[in-house]
Amino acid sequence: MQTNHNLSSSSQVTRGILWALLASIMWGVSGTVLQVISQGENIPAGWYLSVRTLGAGVILIVISAFMYGKKIFAVFESWRMVGWLVAYALLGLLANLLTFYMSIQTGNASSSTILQYLSPLFIVLGAIVIKHEKPNMAELVSFVVALLGVFLAITHGDIHQLAIPMVSVIWGVLSGVTAAFYIVLPKPITKYYSPMIVLGWAFLIASLVLNIFNPFWVNVPEVSTRLVWSMSTVIVVGTILPFLCILHSLKFAPSASVSIVDAAQPVVTFILSLLFLGMKFNWVEFGGVILVIIAIYILQRFSD
Repeated sequence: MQTNHNLSSSSQVTRGILWALLASIMWGVSGTVLQVISQGENIPAGWYLSVRTLGAGVILIVISAFMYGKKIFAVFESWRMVGWLVAYALLGLLANLLTFYMSIQTGNASSSTILQYLSPLFIVLGAIVIKHEKPNMAELVSFVVALLGVFLAITHGDIHQLAIPMVSVIWGVLSGVTAAFYIVLPKPITKYYSPMIVLGWAFLIASLVLNIFNPFWVNVPEVSTRLVWSMSTVIVVGTILPFLCILHSLKFAPSASVSIVDAAQPVVTFILSLLFLGMKFNWVEFGGVILVIIAIYILQRFSD
């Protein structure tokens, strides 16, 4: 009976990892689209974030209303749940979108991605300090292997590409902390409410704060078909679907395991850049991709 229980537990973790992997792939696709559009369109950061969160929030709440009716307001019946929801919206979603964007703006995407990928370390450290939990060997090994793979894949193995301004390092580290927040904070809420409802309200709360300081009707870039399609892709493929997948994955896998799988995101971006953006291939980057795949396999095969 114990063996069957372990197999069931392992199967659940695997399911969670696969959902998290799907989210990372979609984030990678969205990042590539955003890179393409940013080269030809002048998109102010404030407008971009305000529209992204507002669009995602409205779409999710409208869909949730059709699916669940008045139940979409149930989360506001408990002050404790409201507290977790606001914390997730501001310290998780909003803070991560903002800090990652600022890290890229003041430095470069490669370094920012590596710094954000420190989120599993912050989750593990939080578990050790707050809950006195010990990470298992699979999480530690996969984290180290994946981090090395990400480094090789997005820096070409050149340590000098990490030479960025200190302000970018600070924003990047903060993006790693907030990435850990958006994985850990929603867990107490998604135990009782649909991830779609939780995510919809969280995006609307984040959008409310962003639009107070940067209203979406101010500093609007020139509207074009390219801009509409790219923003639609970012909102749907890069925001709604992956965040839903992440929340769903947390029902099956530990937070640390889910965050480690985020290593697939820069790998997907790398592959798409090879295919569509004309980036040159080299064996160091290919080795990084292989290491990330190995890390995900270790996590999937040996997590408790």
